[in-house]
Amino acid sequence: MKYVIIDILRNKIVLAYTIFLLLLSFMLFGLEDNTTKGLLGLLNILLIIVPMICIVFSTIYIYNSAEFIELLVSQPLTRSRIWLSLFAGMAFSLSLAFLIGAGIPLLIFVPDITGITMLFTGLLLSIIFIAIALLASVKTRDKAKGIGVAILLWLYFSLLFDGIVLFLLFQFADYPMEKPMILISTLNPIDLGRILILLKMDIAALLGYTGAVFQQFFGTLWGQATSFIILLLWTLIPLWISVRRFNHKDL
Repeated sequence: MKYVIIDILRNKIVLAYTIFLLLLSFMLFGLEDNTTKGLLGLLNILLIIVPMICIVFSTIYIYNSAEFIELLVSQPLTRSRIWLSLFAGMAFSLSLAFLIGAGIPLLIFVPDITGITMLFTGLLLSIIFIAIALLASVKTRDKAKGIGVAILLWLYFSLLFDGIVLFLLFQFADYPMEKPMILISTLNPIDLGRILILLKMDIAALLGYTGAVFQQFFGTLWGQATSFIILLLWTLIPLWISVRRFNHKDL
């Protein structure tokens, strides 16, 4: 884990990712007197760029470390420990990059519950998409195919899922879909994170009656706790499946 952390923190892509987030965050808050506009701009970055970098970089890193992983497997170490150490190293490194790049501006310009919620959501999304990347990389041997699967998963969660939801809403427009939307939103960690942040920004009224239903559920302490538990499950379930797959994989 220590080796992975040192190796990733020295990686130029991670350094560029950190600097990019830092400069963009300060620009978004510096150009507008209203912090809400800066938050909305940063929200788009958090929901699109952060998951993309985490899933693509982690997938490529696993494939590039194939020989190192084979060497570790030949040592008196359990496979579960090796895989979890790789995950922990990547999660720590990319989370640290996000904390420096987006966390510092958030704590400077929005030192309230909204900024903290956005910070924790960004960290959870980073870790979630690292876990998904591990699952994608352990499922296939071919590097190009694995990276392609990772990009498709990112496209699905960030773009295609919303299109599918809109299609369902149009198809079942004559039925009350507000409450089922709560369940549907839990099937996408990006959508769930977006709802949590928008509710903290007190602009749920823009979502109409659906926003009122979200406010009624996710706005409560129980609803927020449930949301973060679901986000944790989005980390644990893919990680658990990838560990089981790695334990039985023929390297």
